[in-house]
Amino acid sequence: MQAIQIAQGWRDYILIDAGDGEKLERWGDVTVIRPDPQAIWPRTRGVDWGVADMRYHRSKAGGGHWEMLRDGVPSAWSIAYDRMRFHIRPTGFKHMGLFPEQGVNWRWMQERIRSAGREVRVLNLFAYTGGATVACLQAGAHVTHIDAAKGMNQWARDNVTLSGMGNVPHRVLTDDVLKFVHREGRRGNRYDAIVMDPPVFGRGPGGEMWKLEDKLVELVTNCARLLSDAPLFVLINAYTAGYSPAVYGNILAAVFGKKAPLPSISTGEVGLLAKSGLILPCGMYARACLPSAP
Repeated sequence: MQAIQIAQGWRDYILIDAGDGEKLERWGDVTVIRPDPQAIWPRTRGVDWGVADMRYHRSKAGGGHWEMLRDGVPSAWSIAYDRMRFHIRPTGFKHMGLFPEQGVNWRWMQERIRSAGREVRVLNLFAYTGGATVACLQAGAHVTHIDAAKGMNQWARDNVTLSGMGNVPHRVLTDDVLKFVHREGRRGNRYDAIVMDPPVFGRGPGGEMWKLEDKLVELVTNCARLLSDAPLFVLINAYTAGYSPAVYGNILAAVFGKKAPLPSISTGEVGLLAKSGLILPCGMYARACLPSAP
């Protein structure tokens, strides 16, 4: 397993500090405090958390709410990463509509796509608000974006347009991921790269139940059947499922096996470097790519 990889290149997002179960972040001109289960250490001495404009409070009954600490805090705004732009909107479940640590994977995917020197078809599963979709489109790929939530898909379309990619060939589809992958296999459609960000638990648009421990191997197995004859990569993003990165790497190894078209497998963590100097772990990845790929 590689050392934790830090998302580089952010100017509109800063992790200021983390500790005591929370993190202090600046998103554009708005500074927020949000819960973070990883940050069990004390806050950094001397860092002023009183600069926050808003704060998310968890409810013992589930969910939570935002407390406005300043007047005039916008309900939505946008930030940039390289040439990509994203709408930011605090949600009722503490998210902001973007995961900044994914800059690690965005850059990695863009390098693979650009170095291919050919047309690349990417399948983005559990695609949320389209961070990976925008990154792959800007690298020149044709992207099929799948998520079960209509609202997230509209948010993704808005991000694609905001980033100037609205006229670039792509599809944004509302569907149950596992059912879609099964149908694509029967249709004979193939992709050069597949990225997925599976939740621990979720439901499809028709009420289909997803449990990561029950369905992930089935999903990866069926995704393997969707790969083209010259695949670039398969990428699994993961968060708080209670498993190590090696578990996801073992799934890729078990599915692709010795005859795999993607035999080079790597795993690791992604994180953010706080202004206070600490590193906040934010998730993990498992990647399968061509042996010749960096």
